[in-house]
Amino acid sequence: MTAPTVSKTRLVLLASALAAAALSSACAPLVVGGAMVGTALMATDRRTSGMQVEDQGIELKAASRLREQLGDRVNVNVNSYNRIVLISGEAPTEADRAAAERLVAQVENVNRVINEVSVGFKSSLSSRSNDVLIATKVKASLVDARDLISNAFYVVVERGIVYIMGRVTEREIHRATEIARGVAGVQKVVRAVEIISEEELARITPKPPANK
Repeated sequence: MTAPTVSKTRLVLLASALAAAALSSACAPLVVGGAMVGTALMATDRRTSGMQVEDQGIELKAASRLREQLGDRVNVNVNSYNRIVLISGEAPTEADRAAAERLVAQVENVNRVINEVSVGFKSSLSSRSNDVLIATKVKASLVDARDLISNAFYVVVERGIVYIMGRVTEREIHRATEIARGVAGVQKVVRAVEIISEEELARITPKPPANK
């Protein structure tokens, strides 16, 4: 089944909902991805359904450990894609930043941790709201790109820095990076992806049903 097209209007409405969620929690992940738009789009995720569930489990376990060990003195967001875990946000000291990485790396099934936590004060509510809006604009721009499958990308934004996750080809990530850099408010684009070949992409891309 082909995933429904998501309009920019719907994504903007989603941004408002996400902004409210982000403002209500110091550790709310600022993410706009296919799975967050709706379950119908999960069918186009390049992870297996089992891996999607596993990634969700990693995020929950990691977030729980961070709360238990570091409390509310840090603002660390956890996003896992195919067992590659991106941690972002803020920690008051370098020791806390290193501790956050260590705690997440110890979670079962984590293959690699990309530590993008900055040392400093927690971001403001307005900064987090702005990040959600930037993420929505990036995702909307990816949806508009006819040469990309937007749901292949998992977008995280912190302090205007766009992190792109997913299982994509070199061609796709170069194009997505170009698009993200053109969005107003984006300070930098960081690639946190797993590169696959064009052959692998062809193998995992669902084939349209044959005409009878």
